[in-house]
Amino acid sequence: MNLTDQLLRPLLSSAARPAVTHYDDAVGSRVELSVATLTNWAAKTANWLVEEFDVEPGGPVAVDLPAHWQTAGVLLGTWWCGGHVVSDPDGARVAFTGPDGPTGIADDTAVVALDPLGRGLGPQGAPNGAFDYLSDARTAGDDFTPLIPVPGDTAALLGDTADDVLAAARVRAGELGIGSGDRVLSTRAWTLPDGVLDALVAPLAAGAHVVQVSNPAKLDAHRAAEAATVDLS
Repeated sequence: MNLTDQLLRPLLSSAARPAVTHYDDAVGSRVELSVATLTNWAAKTANWLVEEFDVEPGGPVAVDLPAHWQTAGVLLGTWWCGGHVVSDPDGARVAFTGPDGPTGIADDTAVVALDPLGRGLGPQGAPNGAFDYLSDARTAGDDFTPLIPVPGDTAALLGDTADDVLAAARVRAGELGIGSGDRVLSTRAWTLPDGVLDALVAPLAAGAHVVQVSNPAKLDAHRAAEAATVDLS
């Protein structure tokens, strides 16, 4: 079973509960994704990667994005179709970058608008022949079933296999004191691999709720409003 299946399937029994909440204090936004909504974004991303870029198990997908609810959809969608998340876009089948990131290094570039409301890049579209991730992936299918089985020994994150990443995430959850039902407030950058492992994968693996704060200016207020039980700030 691939990494995304192993992370999300145990949570679907309570699909309406929050999975990821993202604050950006620079723009005053709060976006909450339920388990069902996060799974839907991951499915759309996986379908898009397979249909548009022919991503196959082990195929390199570069991700250079900040901590954001859209980044969660990108990562989980990539793992669902068996993609191997890497940091170097050179040689990657597709590279995900923010609206100010470089394009044209990988075979294809997907620009993630990082708009708090999930809007794409607007009338100007993506630069230099790149793809507008939010606008394009939104039209992909809402459910995903891998065409090719993705075994646990498939590379998933900087050379580590899906099974290895899941095992490491469970260890980190224990070390960080994250358990099922916890509400994890984090300001950590989603660097590869440690930031993503600690602030996203470990909480999901433990059955916890991720509350990620970007550009933190109101941490005490968020901590209280979200009834945070674990603090990674």
